[in-house]
Amino acid sequence: MKLLLIFLLYATVLSVALSRKGLRSAAGTPKTPNVVPDGRPARLLIVGATGGTGRQLVAQALERGHMVTALARDQAALGVSHPRLQVLQGDVLDYSSVEAAVRGQDAVISALGHKRFVYPTRILSEGTRNLLRAMEVQGVQRFVCETALGIGDSAGRMGLYYTFFVVPIILPFYFWDKTRQERLIGASRVNWIIVRPGVLTNGAKRGRTRHGRTVGSYLRTVRISRADVADFMLNQLTDSTYLGSAPGICS
Repeated sequence: MKLLLIFLLYATVLSVALSRKGLRSAAGTPKTPNVVPDGRPARLLIVGATGGTGRQLVAQALERGHMVTALARDQAALGVSHPRLQVLQGDVLDYSSVEAAVRGQDAVISALGHKRFVYPTRILSEGTRNLLRAMEVQGVQRFVCETALGIGDSAGRMGLYYTFFVVPIILPFYFWDKTRQERLIGASRVNWIIVRPGVLTNGAKRGRTRHGRTVGSYLRTVRISRADVADFMLNQLTDSTYLGSAPGICS
């Protein structure tokens, strides 16, 4: 019983810390909107393209007619070929390769992730720092980034199971780095939108989602397909409703 109480205290303290250290969303649109030009194929850089959401972003962006550049450590890992797709070999932790990928783009979309959960990491935050720096240098303004519910003013909204088990046991370092990632984005000079999905699934795109600052549940686990997340993120290229804020999204 004592160990259980200690663990529950730890999980509660971690959730409070993720709330305080993560981004607190603004209510409005603090910057002059920079909307990716409509009516012609926009040039998009997709980071994290070989992950689950990233693959959906690439496929759906091509379906929409965009010119897509994917940054990947292994060019063959994406396994997709298309006349409007360019796959560049690079690492988000290498600034020179990031700036080369950002050059000439209209927008950057990040679904950056990794599976190094068991020790402290700064891959998300340092990779995002390089992206933001390159965007400011190259004059690329629109940035859409996937993080997760459970951070900042969405703390606890992934449900009890994630708040008191998955995040404190499996993902504490990963989520802590996400708080740094969000803070860097919030302090940047680009026009940004952070998208915080619930638990990701491999379901089909439904096109019906709930999104906003109060999305999620403190009790039940909320979920959404990667396909729907990608659809919502691509919509943010021409929609400034959530500019300068971090909406949650779930089914």
